[in-house]
Amino acid sequence: MTSSAPAALVERQGHVMMITLNRPRAMNAVNAELSGLVGEALETAEHDRDVRVVVLTGAGDRAFCAGADLKALGQGLSLAAPGHEEWGFAGYAQHPISKPTIAAVNGFALGGGSELALASDLVVAAESATFGLPEVTRGLFAAAGGLFRLPEQIPHKIAIEVIFTGESIAAQRALALGLVNRVVPADAVLKTALELAEQIAARAPLAVQASKRVALGIDGGVVLAEDHAWMRNAREMRSVFHSEDAQEGTRAFAEKRAPVWQAR
Repeated sequence: MTSSAPAALVERQGHVMMITLNRPRAMNAVNAELSGLVGEALETAEHDRDVRVVVLTGAGDRAFCAGADLKALGQGLSLAAPGHEEWGFAGYAQHPISKPTIAAVNGFALGGGSELALASDLVVAAESATFGLPEVTRGLFAAAGGLFRLPEQIPHKIAIEVIFTGESIAAQRALALGLVNRVVPADAVLKTALELAEQIAARAPLAVQASKRVALGIDGGVVLAEDHAWMRNAREMRSVFHSEDAQEGTRAFAEKRAPVWQAR
């Protein structure tokens, strides 16, 4: 891995496109380059009739995705795909496509990493995988769709507890809650995800894609039912992310101490 390596890799295996978040030294944290490459890959997948399924995974064995690149944020840099902020976090969170997507979660997926899994249609997780939205412990909140997608995908009160406390969910509990489809040994995650992708790819592609659009309510490349949630999300971000508590939370994290909240 060198500094010149692309932040995301894209390859084909038959009718399956595999996208690998390729910043293992940064635990695959999301920066603008990664967002652009992932978003462009999804656009290609959507318009290429030969692509029937997309698999998203992370390089290395420590993390699927550690969320946002805090160093980039600290430097005032945008994490959005250049010219395509509408694609959302990692070029993926607000970028629904007709082709089925599978997250192959190899390691922890906290914060934005969990939100990428929540944005995927199916999830295959390593036995060591961990999910959660710990942003409230840093004076922030999960702003890439996690706050409204998690309560839709697991029992409501469990989701609210996870959101309010920032506590994580281990892979086996995630399976029991219905957050993931398969839990397998770490060395079998990608193989299992690709096998599932190939099973789907063997079905009639137009029928599968139409089924996804109907099931998710995708119309014109947008999930219409989420429009108001994203608007509310943006409004709350403007106040919370510029608060003194948000500054204190990130400062305390960097200084490895407990934060002192002021509610302002």
